[in-house]
Amino acid sequence: MSNKAVSKSSNQAGSFDDQDGFYFIPLGGSEQFGVNLNTYICDGKILIVDCGLGFADENYPGIDLLLPDPAWLSDRKSRIEGLVITHAHEDHIGAMPYLYDRLECPIYCSNFTAAILRHKFKDVGIRGADIRVIDMPGNTQTESFNLGFLPVSHSIPEAFSLTVETKYGKVLHSGDWNLDPSPIVGYVTQADDFRALGKQNLLAYIGDSTNSEVDGRAGSEEKVAEGLAKEFKECNGRIVVTIFSSNIGRIVSIAKAAKEAGRQVCVVGRSLHRMVGAAYECGHMDGVDEFLSEDDIGYIPNDKVVIIATGSQGEHRAALGKISRGDHRNIKLNRGDTVIFSSRAIPGNEKNINNVKNNLAGAGIRIVTPRDSEHCIHISGHPCRDEIAEMLRWTKPACVIPVHGELTQLRAHANFADGCQVKHTVIPSNGSVIRLDDGAAHIIDSVHTGLLAVDQKRIVQSNHASIHQRKKLQYTGAVHVSLVIDDRGELLADPQLDMIGLVDLKNAGEEQIDNNLYDEICDLVGGMKKGDLKNDDTISDKVGIGVRRFCNMTLGIKPKTTVHVIRV
Repeated sequence: MSNKAVSKSSNQAGSFDDQDGFYFIPLGGSEQFGVNLNTYICDGKILIVDCGLGFADENYPGIDLLLPDPAWLSDRKSRIEGLVITHAHEDHIGAMPYLYDRLECPIYCSNFTAAILRHKFKDVGIRGADIRVIDMPGNTQTESFNLGFLPVSHSIPEAFSLTVETKYGKVLHSGDWNLDPSPIVGYVTQADDFRALGKQNLLAYIGDSTNSEVDGRAGSEEKVAEGLAKEFKECNGRIVVTIFSSNIGRIVSIAKAAKEAGRQVCVVGRSLHRMVGAAYECGHMDGVDEFLSEDDIGYIPNDKVVIIATGSQGEHRAALGKISRGDHRNIKLNRGDTVIFSSRAIPGNEKNINNVKNNLAGAGIRIVTPRDSEHCIHISGHPCRDEIAEMLRWTKPACVIPVHGELTQLRAHANFADGCQVKHTVIPSNGSVIRLDDGAAHIIDSVHTGLLAVDQKRIVQSNHASIHQRKKLQYTGAVHVSLVIDDRGELLADPQLDMIGLVDLKNAGEEQIDNNLYDEICDLVGGMKKGDLKNDDTISDKVGIGVRRFCNMTLGIKPKTTVHVIRV
């Protein structure tokens, strides 16, 4: 019987984490893409799986990055036995430099992921972290959890699925994976590893839902290398290929395609350089010719170079964003050059990506995307439906718990699992407490979850008042008024008035609005009772109300208003 209810009931006998049992809690990544943070609990002891970031949208003005809030875990820090990072994509590892000091526990990961993590920790001054490199396939054990590491193909080296076994049974946490039969780098997913799980009464498959609405198979990175080579041969002038910076397989594919097309490769963007450096360090770039430096590009004919650039999601500060605006120090494109998007748009980033495309199109740059190319220039690193079906046939789980996606993808994954004859499915939301046992998994409680925002030099709650106020200011503008008043309440100087985001004083008609508001403020102060003029708060309140009323009547907007009263 399928259990798709996302409502939560409270535990009848006190806090679940003080009781014996085996539980799974997604604290992030099960209502959105990114910010993955998953937790397993056995008799009160905690295992964390992944700790990633997400990208902020227009709802968070001034914010680029979002993090999962680890407060529930921080309160139980002494119970944490370890943190497993399944691979080095930012949505699975990116929050670690920001949140490690709130968790401080042993970290289990692959050699490549460890190399990336050490660089990240070094950048923020974290020293002495207990990073334990695991071999694959292989096993390790904490006090309460027996962990198995099963290598899988993905768009980054050394990704793995994780088995979590306790005295109550075993579950498979898939991580990100696909069934690419010939990946450019990394592992081939081995069917036998997962068929063996199908003979072990697997309690649950907790799986990647990214492509759960997509029929067929993800495809092969080998085909991408072939498709890019064909695309390159059809291009004149410079070529820029934008990708996810962590897609090492794609970087190698581009290098192979460029060599076949008689071009040299230059990598642009700090995060790309970091990933490429780690890939060389771990032996994943064997056979790839040395890349050009940015300073060398000017000496290479335009039709002999391919530039790999960050910014596939339209990030303003990334290399492609700067190139599209003509702001990049070393890279300039000309009419007839080509930009290839060898990536997919993460839901929510479409507007930013279109802004970059519009800038490029306006400059006469040819734009190529997977949708409009007749060649294969991108495949997903995530499983499509045929691959999910195959995994479920291999592993034969008693239950499927979809994670890693928005609610639409989670529901599609659960419905598809039903069609694959899985007896039981549970659709979680962030904070759902799911009990795992021999019968069937059930949501039995919930815990508080949330998001943190990286706000320049500090980390704040995503609902922080400053973010809310910035968002409001985007739509309402602001008026700031300063009044210098003597003891009797008479103005000693002209009111100082600033209207922000409301009028353009270079426009004669709108300058009159500013003048009329100035007169309104003078009238408001002049018309107050003597008793009111003795109270600074009363003056501030009455003038503020009058300013908002004036702006609403004149402009149809009620701005954020501040009135400073200076008593002399």
